[in-house]
Amino acid sequence: MSSEPVFQRVVIVGLGLIGSSLAHAIRRRWEQTTIIGFDISRDVMDRARKLDFCDDIIENPIAEVEKADLVLLCVPVGAMEEVGKIFGKHLKQGCVVSDTGSVKGSVVRALESHIPEGVIFIPAHPVAGTENSGPDAGFAELFEERWCIFTPLAETDESAVKKLREFWEGCGAKVVSMDAEHHDLVLAVTSHVPHLIAFGIVDTAINLEEVKKSEVIKFSGGGFRDFTRIAASDAVMWRDIFLHNREAVLEMLNRFSGDLDGLRKAIEGGDADSIEDAILRAQIIRHRILEAGEDTKEEDFGRRKQ
Repeated sequence: MSSEPVFQRVVIVGLGLIGSSLAHAIRRRWEQTTIIGFDISRDVMDRARKLDFCDDIIENPIAEVEKADLVLLCVPVGAMEEVGKIFGKHLKQGCVVSDTGSVKGSVVRALESHIPEGVIFIPAHPVAGTENSGPDAGFAELFEERWCIFTPLAETDESAVKKLREFWEGCGAKVVSMDAEHHDLVLAVTSHVPHLIAFGIVDTAINLEEVKKSEVIKFSGGGFRDFTRIAASDAVMWRDIFLHNREAVLEMLNRFSGDLDGLRKAIEGGDADSIEDAILRAQIIRHRILEAGEDTKEEDFGRRKQ
């Protein structure tokens, strides 16, 4: 399917799962859009050339950034400020700059001083992903029926927001806007802390002196396997998320610790009703997520690479 491009020339900085998936989605939706890719890793760029999901992979992106209508920063949140310093002064008037970071407050702080007047900065976060990373992991369907959250600045031109919304909807996403602080709190409880727990429980399992690592692998149940799937996520990306959303993550982690302590006390005291109530409340949330269409019973949200 192809239609009139929303943006004629798009530069994607960072060609991992999100960046490569965006390139696939753009190519599927708008054949006339020129897609330029760049990554700090030469190996990643070499692989992206072989996969051929961009019109060009360039060694020095400055010249292409100067001509871009849309620049998408698909790098770890810890790298945003450095990217802004390098590219900011080269952006042309009227260019839209956006990102795909899972933390918004720190990204706004890192980038806004490097965005020149006349360039439109619209922070965004596609709530989509898999445990896989790198250019080989990308696929056009990644954003289908998934939310993309905008956290536009107060002075952001509404026509530019509308244009970026059209772009993301063309990639298959549903778009909603909220302020950056609220975004970071919501994502701390729905994504960041669950990942932190997954990393922690897998680490606990492999460090048990009484249990051999081979037994952890051989006898892992479905619940533990789900934790290991999440724990396979990109280490640098998640390190940066935890550090850059520190306050919200710690707040949610403290709340979780209190609730977990309540369950511990219920188990100690043999309080069957409290234990069962907690399980039933969790089941209700799962049913509501399925009813809302935010997940399916199929693996990986029912999506398959083509």
